[in-house]
Amino acid sequence: MINNVSLTGRLTSDLEVMKTQTGKSVVSFTLAVGRIFDKDKTDFIRCVAWEKTADFMGTYLGKGSLIGLEGHIETRTYDKNGQTVFLTEVIASKVVTLETKAQREENLNNNNYNNNNNQQKTYSKPKEEQPINISSDDLPF
Repeated sequence: MINNVSLTGRLTSDLEVMKTQTGKSVVSFTLAVGRIFDKDKTDFIRCVAWEKTADFMGTYLGKGSLIGLEGHIETRTYDKNGQTVFLTEVIASKVVTLETKAQREENLNNNNYNNNNNQQKTYSKPKEEQPINISSDDLPF
């Protein structure tokens, strides 16, 4: 079985690196990824990075950063008001920045996110975002 994901996109918000109860760094973020064959559509993909990758992202990346990501897909469930909620996320194992900080700032200042009609696209988080509560028993390592 193969479970590999490679994505290129922009971060939709500034990052907040959190620590688990055991002191491991984790960051949850949404990546805006344009479609190749339908340039007018963008997918917003929930992602999570751990430890050194999370620390790197929190230090060097922010809203609008263009990144390349490699990882795998994981699914999980949680109960909310008696109903089971299914969640699919990409767990990032490798993240690289694809532009310098100066390039990112220039793109933000020049409204590089405008479409052909000069209307600004807005990137927003998916409606329901739950905090990550993970104990050391839940970790695969």
